[in-house]
Amino acid sequence: MSLFLIASGVFYGVLCVFSIVTGCIYMSGKRQLNPLELSDSFVAKLDTPEKMSAFAKKMGFVTFIVGIVQGITSYSILVGRSTVCWWIAFGFNLFSICSVLFKLKGKISSFPLLKLVCYTVIFIVLVLSSTRALYF
Repeated sequence: MSLFLIASGVFYGVLCVFSIVTGCIYMSGKRQLNPLELSDSFVAKLDTPEKMSAFAKKMGFVTFIVGIVQGITSYSILVGRSTVCWWIAFGFNLFSICSVLFKLKGKISSFPLLKLVCYTVIFIVLVLSSTRALYF
């Protein structure tokens, strides 16, 4: 397995832990969402603290589930050797790229841009690994 695939799997493993912990924090109501991660038009709809808090709890649940899928993706990259594992990793990586692009709509922030670069590099690594050249 190449260093690139190992780094990609570790990246998703770290994101898994981060997303699960963040999701739990949001679901518990201990923290509000960062408006920089939401589009301006969406933030305008959350005009009261109650709406923002309720949305943060829902997003906490979604973030928790995404963390689990990131863990599965990490496993698929690091351990999985089947075509199904590759498609799981490839599909979720493509979803991650689209998700960040949607969040960047109307805002430029360094953290989402960094994630976009990482996801794009992983996407390229996964495409190249589909030839199995990187596995050996």
